[in-house]
Amino acid sequence: MADERVVIVTGGAKGIGLACARRFREKKCKIVLADIDTEAGKAAADDLGAANNHALFVECDVADPLSVRNLFAETRSVFGRVDVLINNAGMVRTGNILDLSIEDFDAVLGVNLRGAFLVARQAAKQMVEQIEADDGRASAARARYAIINMSSVNAVMAIPDQLAYVASKGGMNQLTKAMALALAPHGIRVNAIGPGSVNTDVLKAVADNPEAKAKIMSRTPLGHIADPDEIASIAHFLASKDASYITGQCIYADGGRLALNYTVTPT
Repeated sequence: MADERVVIVTGGAKGIGLACARRFREKKCKIVLADIDTEAGKAAADDLGAANNHALFVECDVADPLSVRNLFAETRSVFGRVDVLINNAGMVRTGNILDLSIEDFDAVLGVNLRGAFLVARQAAKQMVEQIEADDGRASAARARYAIINMSSVNAVMAIPDQLAYVASKGGMNQLTKAMALALAPHGIRVNAIGPGSVNTDVLKAVADNPEAKAKIMSRTPLGHIADPDEIASIAHFLASKDASYITGQCIYADGGRLALNYTVTPT
């Protein structure tokens, strides 16, 4: 069965974002990729069917309110509506409480948390407008509208030299809950996904280092680094009518890491 919804994916040019875009496109959704990487974003949109009006790339800095407004203006101009948001854009700057610069702290929080808020706020307003233009029934909206924030296991587990990142992801979980409560009367569901180690460009340097990879495996009971498609499948579920009674939650896709008290011997 075809799914004609319009899905915006921030940070959609690569990694988890692109995997999410591909998963939704497989179900015949219209896809809007938002990213600062213009070359990769355009290539991804072309691959997803931009020539046939199935996909659109919009250059967007989620930390910039004007850029976010432009993202939604272009989406409405081409597709006329927004039904699902995958709030995936994120960044990392290394530093602990003793050496992290104010500039790096602000940059990470600006993209990971403020940016997530800016995009979600715009999406929520658009969705509420659409629901009210229809019959306004929350029961019908629950099967169609969803906002999915990309959190992390580091929302609840800290890394000393990733202070800004872990703070942003902790904030993302609370942002998810507060949004879910505010939007529940409209039938818009808001959830988060908290990945553990995922095979993306960010992790590539670690995954290619045998010693570093062994450390990851020692804390991963399922014994493998996740593929981005494994995260995308959760995003698709959370946006589907099968998840119509789920809101305000964070699903941790971590290979068992959060349940682990001791490290395990890699196999």
